Amino acid sequence: MEPRFFADCQARVAADLISGRWPMVVLYSLADGPARPGRLREQIGGISQKVLTETLRRLEHNGLVERHRYAEAPPRVEYSLTTAGKDLLVPIRALGDWAAVYADQLPTENKP
Repeated sequence: MEPRFFADCQARVAADLISGRWPMVVLYSLADGPARPGRLREQIGGISQKVLTETLRRLEHNGLVERHRYAEAPPRVEYSLTTAGKDLLVPIRALGDWAAVYADQLPTENKP
């Protein structure tokens, strides 16, 4: 039988876009609309400014988030989801629903 999850298959490319600890969390945090980085850090909790900035840049580079810079003093920056980012919330929410059902059966860092 042939492998179905090739290195260049579209599903794997999509999974790479959101792989890691923070991308899905940041996307989900933007579900209610545009937010400034400080608000995102408060909502998310446990993420450093550096990691948040790196994650937002990666999501922007991948076309899932837009950065809006306002010409004000001091400069103000907000991030919002693109259409692709909004559409990605559907499988992210589905994964969250699945995790809620199976949470007790999933291994965690704290369990042996």
